[in-house]
Amino acid sequence: MNSNLDRFKKDLNVLIGEGNTLLKHLNKEDGLKYFKKDYEVWYSESIALVSIVLPKRKDDFVLYYNTNKGDCLRNVINHTPGKFIKGTDWDFEISSYTKPPTNREIAITLFDNQLTILKSVQRRLESSLFEIKQLLQADLFDNELDTAAELNKKGFVRGAGAIAGVVLEGHLSQVCKNHNISSRKKNPTINDFNQLLKDNEIIEVKDWRFIQHLGDLRNLCDHKKEIEPSKQDIEDLIKGVDKICKTLY
Repeated sequence: MNSNLDRFKKDLNVLIGEGNTLLKHLNKEDGLKYFKKDYEVWYSESIALVSIVLPKRKDDFVLYYNTNKGDCLRNVINHTPGKFIKGTDWDFEISSYTKPPTNREIAITLFDNQLTILKSVQRRLESSLFEIKQLLQADLFDNELDTAAELNKKGFVRGAGAIAGVVLEGHLSQVCKNHNISSRKKNPTINDFNQLLKDNEIIEVKDWRFIQHLGDLRNLCDHKKEIEPSKQDIEDLIKGVDKICKTLY
C-alpha cells in the first residue's frame, strides 16, 4: 500500500508537469486562451498542496492569483489588468519595456513565480530531513480505520465506532489547525470542530450535515442509550470517516 507521502509526491509531479505545459502555452502568441482553459483547475489543486506542505508560502501563491495591489492572474486571464505597482513581492522589472507589458507577458511572470513555489514544495518533500505530521497522521488514521472495520466484522460494534470517532475528531482538529482556526473550548468535540469549519466557510452545509450525522453515530457508541448501534451503522461511520479524511484538508 502506498503511503500518503508517496501519493503527495505523485500528485505534485503531475501538477508540475501540467504547470510546465501551461507555461509553454503562455510562451506562444495566442497562448493565453489555452492557458485560461486549464489554469483554474491547476490553481485549485496546487494551492491545496502548498497549504499543507509549505503553508508559509501560501499567501505569496494566492497573491499571484488574486490581489487588489497590482496585476494578478485572475484579472489578466479575464482581460481586466489592474494598475501594476512596483516594489511588491510579486512585482517584476518592467523598466526594459518600451511599452507596457501585454497581458500574456504579465501572465508569464506571475505564473512562473507560482510554478517556482510549487517546485519548492517538491524540494521540501524530497528532503531527507522533511517530516510532516499530517502525512504520518493520515497513515496512522488509515491503520486505525482498518482496525475499526475488523472489530466491527467480529461484532465489537461499540469499540469499532469509538475508534472511528477518535479518528474523525483528530482529523477535524488537524483541518482546523491547517486553516488557523482554534476553539475557545478546552476539549472541543467533533461537533465543535464541525461548527468551526462551517462558520469559517471551510465546508458547505451539506458537508456539515454529513459530519454531524457521523458524530451522531459515534455518540451511539460512546454513551449507553436505548438505541443500540448496528453493524451497518458502524460500517457507514467508518466509510464516512474515511471519506472525510481523504477529501477534507
